[in-house]
Amino acid sequence: MKFKRVFLIVLDSLGIGNARDAAKFGDEGTDTFLHITEKMPSFSIPNLEKLGMGNLKRLKGVSPVEKPLAKYYALNEASNGKDTMTGHWEMMGIKTEKPFITFTDTGFPPALIQELEEKTGRKVIGNKAASGTEIIEELGEEQLRTGSMIVYTSADSVLQIAAPEDPKYFGLEELYKDCEIAREITMKDEWRVGRVIARPYVGEKRGEFKRTSNRHDLALKPPTKTVLNYLEEAGLSVISIGKINDIFVGEGINKAIHSRSSVEGMEQCIALAKDEDFQGLCFVNLVDFDALYGHRRDPIGYGEEIQRFDEKLGELLSVLKEGDLLMLTADHGNDPTFSGSDHTREQVPLLVYHKGIAGGQGEEQDSFGVIGASVAENFSVALPSELIGKSLYKEF
Repeated sequence: MKFKRVFLIVLDSLGIGNARDAAKFGDEGTDTFLHITEKMPSFSIPNLEKLGMGNLKRLKGVSPVEKPLAKYYALNEASNGKDTMTGHWEMMGIKTEKPFITFTDTGFPPALIQELEEKTGRKVIGNKAASGTEIIEELGEEQLRTGSMIVYTSADSVLQIAAPEDPKYFGLEELYKDCEIAREITMKDEWRVGRVIARPYVGEKRGEFKRTSNRHDLALKPPTKTVLNYLEEAGLSVISIGKINDIFVGEGINKAIHSRSSVEGMEQCIALAKDEDFQGLCFVNLVDFDALYGHRRDPIGYGEEIQRFDEKLGELLSVLKEGDLLMLTADHGNDPTFSGSDHTREQVPLLVYHKGIAGGQGEEQDSFGVIGASVAENFSVALPSELIGKSLYKEF
């Protein structure tokens, strides 16, 4: 074991373009990071820059450096899909061949909605692809008046249920129960949805509705063991921050920390790096890039969020210790300058840093699975049966 603590941070949706099979997914020409920087009036990410982001990727306002502090790679996705679960599962050793089903264009089929209404005892309103904040504005007053259930989807394979937290109208307990029912229904092969998400909100009239941090994701359980399971079985710490615990349905995770924002997620990671003497993996997802800016096609907001991350990255770098390994990556793209609101099929960056690493360019990789394979080799634990990425451990 070379590294006692590994910090793996996923900048959700921060793709770097040029996926080999982008055309197959209708995403030719997408480039999340580059197109964001091109929209920014000014852009400064000094910490990512010194790690070598400008060496890995041409970006407006980000220069290559003579001696990058990180080893950097471009990763291609091997799985058939471009969603959050597929990307994260691949990192930890699972290749998804059958993509999760989306209902973006049509909404959910009548048979699914009928079963949901019968089992929950509530009428469904909405049933279309929509922004969560916008559909609450549109239908929130009707929901408060009738007790109906707002159901909607997105470009992801997801069924979302929005409802007021106030038990006078609906309540969190009822919302979570209805989501459990929806999860059971959508386990059927013909409706195989990746995630069911509870989206609670507060407010009593249009213009005052506000979603809360009590979101709850119900994801499909990984079909096989992942690197996380093998780490946990070896007695190592597996700490999740953000929605990692939801993505893996708690499998292989022995401590889960909820985050209200990506900035808070970074603050939680910094606090762990500073104060907690654990041995194992801290796995972080920073969802705001995707949820607040990518899907809403807001390149300026996305760019500003990258700059906020970069500031926190500087704090994290300052508290990392000897024997710590930092890995920065993404799970897919979501080019906010592209049409629609879907994820985009792109390569993702992998920046690897520890004190004393020989920084520089690494070879382009064929799978996100190199991440989990490298973590597994460091801790000398088993790998999932079908290895989908070679370990890069010896290059660090």
